[in-house]
Amino acid sequence: MRLALCAAMMAGAALSAQAPPQKIVVSSPTLKADETMPRDYTPDGRNMSPPLTWSNLPGATKEIAVVCEDPDAGNPPPFVHWVIYKIPGTAKGLPESVPMGANVTASGIAGAINGLSGFNAFQRPGQPPLEPGYRGPSPPAGMPHHYHFTVYALNAPLDVKEGLDKAALLKAMDGKIAAQGEIVGVYQR
Repeated sequence: MRLALCAAMMAGAALSAQAPPQKIVVSSPTLKADETMPRDYTPDGRNMSPPLTWSNLPGATKEIAVVCEDPDAGNPPPFVHWVIYKIPGTAKGLPESVPMGANVTASGIAGAINGLSGFNAFQRPGQPPLEPGYRGPSPPAGMPHHYHFTVYALNAPLDVKEGLDKAALLKAMDGKIAAQGEIVGVYQR
């Protein structure tokens, strides 16, 4: 019992070492908070990533990362739809339809890296690997699902390569998150 208490206290101390993140304002010209996502951002449409914008980043922001996940799906939840990191700290957002592939060359975000999503778990042996990048909402018929686009401002660059999934990205960002915010879209079939 005493050992467990010491471990919990040490874990709490490690968590409190970083100040609470500042709030980022996340928006989109086409994705409205807590409203139905346009069909173009789903496999039922063009399956392209929505444009995102952000503001209120700390002045010392070195890099930005974005994770899109659905807490209403997954085993266990949430199901990750997109991981993109090493976005330049000067970026004001992400353009619509960020190209698939690990290395992003789109204007304003060149050098960013698309990571692995939950879809990689469905990779069939012997098949070519899935290209990293955005894969939109495709919930089963029935209840609406909520898609959280979380933006992280980092106060230090990440020393990482391509191929990170959400868990590896969160580990790499530990202690470097200066601000975060999100926008949530809804989709139902």
